[in-house]
Amino acid sequence: MDITDKWMKNEISRLILGVVGVAIYCFGMNFFIVPLGLYSGGFLGISQLIRTFLVSNMGINFGSFDFAGILYYLTNIPLIFLAYKIMPKIFVIKLFVIATTMSLFLSVFGGPKEPLLDETITNCFIGAIICGFGAGTYLKCGCSSGGTEIIGIYFIRKNYNISIGQVNMCVNAAIYLVCLLFFDVQIAVYSVIYSVVSALVMDRIHIQTINVEAIIISKKNNDVIEREIMEKLQRGITYWEAYGGYTNDKSYVMYTILSKYEVPTLKRIVHNANPQAFTVFKEGPHVSGNFIKRL
Repeated sequence: MDITDKWMKNEISRLILGVVGVAIYCFGMNFFIVPLGLYSGGFLGISQLIRTFLVSNMGINFGSFDFAGILYYLTNIPLIFLAYKIMPKIFVIKLFVIATTMSLFLSVFGGPKEPLLDETITNCFIGAIICGFGAGTYLKCGCSSGGTEIIGIYFIRKNYNISIGQVNMCVNAAIYLVCLLFFDVQIAVYSVIYSVVSALVMDRIHIQTINVEAIIISKKNNDVIEREIMEKLQRGITYWEAYGGYTNDKSYVMYTILSKYEVPTLKRIVHNANPQAFTVFKEGPHVSGNFIKRL
């Protein structure tokens, strides 16, 4: 099995694990958050608000079918096309699979009409923990459910001084302001609590925003390492000649910056090309300038 086949097998495994993460997220949403009448953030929160408007103001009854999942998918269609223009193909494939799976799980596999537990705050915390764990899992696998994440990436690629977190924060603020104005204050407050706790749990699982400095010292197949890093990780690399202090043998030092979740892929690339290569990782460097931030 060559390097490309191993990489593809690894990406398929990560996608399957990402789907599992989506299932966990949707379970927490359908069984704990939706029965409370709370609202998520991002494009899903917008879809839930539209669903509530259709049910309450227009009298449309969807029965056990949660139309918010379909609305969420429809709002993501233009973003999938946007991602196709600015992101690698493997990312777009993952985005399509994850968005489709999430829409299906949210719409078809609904939860109970009433909260499972008596206390609202307990349901809120349990649901937030489950949703945060699920979202962190599929993000850790390099997957995306679309929404504000794609918009944030677009702004980053266009060199606007706006981060993914800032885009998400602005959208969430608008959603919860609507909740505060048109619904009970308790709904808005508990929705914010859910959003904060879920984000905290997700950050504990998702490590992609942590930058890592990698220095690779190799004597052979350096062109393979360089090509695989640029193709599989979409990262640039700088290298220079070096000599061993003990053997005085000629080698090459390769330098790159990547996110922490990409480290296992880099290790596989280096090991497959040259098992005798020496790699040093340094976590947490501050990076400015032309560096692509991932989800």
